Amino acid sequence: MVKRVVIYADGASAGNPGPAAIGAVVKDEQGRVTTRISWSIGRATNNQAEYRAVIAALEEAVRLGAGQVDIRLDSELVVRQVNGRYRVKAQALKPLHYRVRQLLGRFEGFTITHIPRQQNGEAHRLAHAPLRRGD
Repeated sequence: MVKRVVIYADGASAGNPGPAAIGAVVKDEQGRVTTRISWSIGRATNNQAEYRAVIAALEEAVRLGAGQVDIRLDSELVVRQVNGRYRVKAQALKPLHYRVRQLLGRFEGFTITHIPRQQNGEAHRLAHAPLRRGD
């Protein structure tokens, strides 16, 4: 069981919508990687892929028994929607947003922060790998 995890997540779509994939890295409080996620998710928009990456990483954090999660994304839209600064208008994103909020309720606390793409390199590479492979 870990007390705190840091999540770096990213989604990718070849076309919007188009073939899509997710990537995420989950690190423990010492900064050690506990999990890498790199999956094809079928056809989706980029924003749907971003949400699905966060969901997969949060599900892993629940499995690890984390009490606190610190999420870092390069998707300003998702960060602001989860923080409540933007309303979720797109119907396709509403169930994904709901699932993220549901998962966040399982933790003692969380932060979600927008970071520049350059600081999200590993999650970005993991999200693009299935698209390059043609998974």
